[in-house]
Amino acid sequence: MLAEMRIQGLGVIEEALLELHAGFTVVTGETGAGKTMVVTGLHLLSGGRAEASKVRNGMLKAFVEGRFTVGKDDAAARIVTDAGADVDEDGSVIALRTVAADGRSRAHLGGRSVPVGVLSDLSEQVIAVHGQNDQLRLLRPAEQRAVIDRFAGEDVGRPLAAYRQVREEWLAVITELSERSNRSREMAQQADLLKHGLNEIDAVAPEPGEDVELTEQIKRLAAVDELRAMATEAHAAVSGAQDGDPDAPGALGLVGEAVRRLVSAEDSVLRDLVPRLEEASTLLSDVGAELGSYVENLDADPALLEKVLARQADLKRLTRKYAADVDGVLAWAEDARRRLESMDTSEEALAALALRRDELAVQLVAHATEVSAARGKAAAELATAITKELSGLAMGQAELEITVEQRPAEHGDRQALAIDGHAVHAGPDGVDEVELLLRAHNGAPPLPVHKAASGGELSRVMLAIEVVLAHADTVQTLVFDEVDAGVGGRAAVEIGRRLARLARTHQVLVVTHLPQVAAFADQHLVVDKGTSGGVTRSGVKTLDQDDRVRELARMLAGMDGTETGRAHAEELLATAEKDKAKNTGAKRKRAKKG
Repeated sequence: MLAEMRIQGLGVIEEALLELHAGFTVVTGETGAGKTMVVTGLHLLSGGRAEASKVRNGMLKAFVEGRFTVGKDDAAARIVTDAGADVDEDGSVIALRTVAADGRSRAHLGGRSVPVGVLSDLSEQVIAVHGQNDQLRLLRPAEQRAVIDRFAGEDVGRPLAAYRQVREEWLAVITELSERSNRSREMAQQADLLKHGLNEIDAVAPEPGEDVELTEQIKRLAAVDELRAMATEAHAAVSGAQDGDPDAPGALGLVGEAVRRLVSAEDSVLRDLVPRLEEASTLLSDVGAELGSYVENLDADPALLEKVLARQADLKRLTRKYAADVDGVLAWAEDARRRLESMDTSEEALAALALRRDELAVQLVAHATEVSAARGKAAAELATAITKELSGLAMGQAELEITVEQRPAEHGDRQALAIDGHAVHAGPDGVDEVELLLRAHNGAPPLPVHKAASGGELSRVMLAIEVVLAHADTVQTLVFDEVDAGVGGRAAVEIGRRLARLARTHQVLVVTHLPQVAAFADQHLVVDKGTSGGVTRSGVKTLDQDDRVRELARMLAGMDGTETGRAHAEELLATAEKDKAKNTGAKRKRAKKG
């Protein structure tokens, strides 16, 4: 859940701290006070788009900081640890989002700088924001299908994942078959070029790194006299002259003489140097032997040099054509062999691809059918649940229907799939089209929701959907941004009652202008606007009982300064508290009975 949120420099809010209740928290305030900035802050914490226009005038940056509490082993905690951050001992983690006046933004989690996408991943696990824009999205066919899938959970999720996996391979085979069939002449020409290159490379049969080895060998063979002289002189310097000239003892002889002089010394310091000189003598002896062997084996061989140069020329012909070096030539050959395998345009290869396509289509039909069946079952259950909620929202005669139908494939559709003799479009989300229909009253025809419902009714329909889906959500914190717009009277009371009921299992945060809704809250926050020195500032404060009465009276058509307004507000609060206590008692009674 979201334990607290701090806002600085966002819109009209200069600085505010929201300490949030675990149950139902309501945020109210006059128009223009900055209530929407609370939701904007939550969107930023959820990885939403940062806009420079949201930064308060005169501020360099806007800050939004949220402290979330997460379970030790749940998905949210794993996201935090995967980002390199730590969850505190009390199970809390701090998320921070900053937006600069030039539009640049940064994100932090648990004290670590993280990509904004990490905050988005975390928010999917801990918080869901439902606003008026979300209502508009729910009118789109794709969003309506997503509603069904969200409600159905794994019943749709499991076969849909299998469907998508098979569909990906099915489309790849279809594409390959089409390319091989339509580009057979072009691919045959490309295949001939690749085969020619492979034959040329195979004829030379280069070895990895061979060009480098040949270059070194050629250098030695071409400079054999110079190398012999160099090695001979070095050998003499180490081992002495070959004729044993005492005037040219070499390093080995000089070290031996030093050993002979020191070994009989009476001073122990000098004698202690003898082992080290003996080690040097052994090393010089080994080097001298290696130099002598090198000189003996270093023979001029013009025939070998000519052979090596010819081999180098063969390799250079390949490197001029196919790559910069022999290793690159070998890599080109390996890639060419792979490409040749996909360029087989023979009847046998095309028939094999067509067979694989048909096999995958059979699997795809099975998965798509399972997805459709699960969606159909979930649609019926969801429609019943939403209709029941509408009955409690002063829409007793309204009935919601959810249709799940297969989308017909259009002519020439490359993603057409035959199911029960009908060609349907196999999209990434299955073959189904989902539509929410509303029957406004008995005898009325079912129509698309946006056509059958008025503005106020649409808000109630959307709230009913969100309330039902909330029970299918795994997130703990639910935020509603004026989803009660266009509603009043008894319907507003029912909305407040529904939100209070939802708060028994979730943390609920609601931005509202309706006193009937605000009265049901467990905690009441108000965004208060003031002016000082010609500058407008807003802050957030938690209301006590007396302040809450005044705020509700203000919301009742600006009646905060009258006794009648206060009396009405007190009555509204008392009624809401009585209703909550009654429902809580009924719930406990049912639980005890069960």
